[in-house]
Amino acid sequence: MLNTRGFLALAFVLLFAVSGAKAITYGFIDENNTYSNTGAFLIKLPDGRIYPICTGTLISPTVFLTASHCTAYFTAELEPAGYRAYVSFDNPIPFGELTTNRTKIIAVNQVVTNPGYNQSQSDTGDIAVLLVSDRDTRGITPAKLPTANLLDQLAARNGLENSVYTNVGYGLQNRVVGGGVPYFQDRNPIPRMYSFSTFNALNNTFLRLSQNPSTGNGGTCFGDSGGPNFFDVNGVRTLIAITITGDAVCRSTNTTYRTDSSSARAFLSGYVSLP
Repeated sequence: MLNTRGFLALAFVLLFAVSGAKAITYGFIDENNTYSNTGAFLIKLPDGRIYPICTGTLISPTVFLTASHCTAYFTAELEPAGYRAYVSFDNPIPFGELTTNRTKIIAVNQVVTNPGYNQSQSDTGDIAVLLVSDRDTRGITPAKLPTANLLDQLAARNGLENSVYTNVGYGLQNRVVGGGVPYFQDRNPIPRMYSFSTFNALNNTFLRLSQNPSTGNGGTCFGDSGGPNFFDVNGVRTLIAITITGDAVCRSTNTTYRTDSSSARAFLSGYVSLP
């Protein structure tokens, strides 16, 4: 399995007092808050500073969808160290030394890692939810989930060959090369960004997207884990998959976990009503 798309190197985060990670590449800042139901999975340090570690999407007034490798890392490593879990839909979000009480952060009541999360190449079960209070998410319209096996049905009709997907997330931006060691651009406050990727491949649980900028694609990188990949279904923006992993330099493939698969739906059915 390729490196995950979370801020998972909290070694990287903690390098300068709790990390930084990588995110949407070759994309655009969501200046009009078009993707306002996409938020950041944050940790709050005992001293009050916040840091984004992953991305996610509100799929019901009380359910924030993200990736299990993000939640598992939080419960195993961060929570025992005294860090607390929050989400924020602000855009942008100041973090670290720029943390401000003007940022609206929403306390997570429960962190739920998929019991089926594993390192299998066929089905990682890399899907999770954060449970929040509906009092804190008023005014945010939850994202639409797909019907069962939608991508398989479209593929059978050759409906995916030229399909385009919208990736949304928080984190570092484009990888810069030339003039020294390559690096990822970092912004603080960190904006919500989006990019467009084209179809690459499909199997039972994964949707792989091309994010090669030389072919006009944008993509995702570290920090976008758990973030949505939207697909237009009959004019309705649909959360068809979540970002989980990809290549190390963020210029080839975005590997996403399908939300229309039977395994994803089995997990999600415990928390939301599915179409």
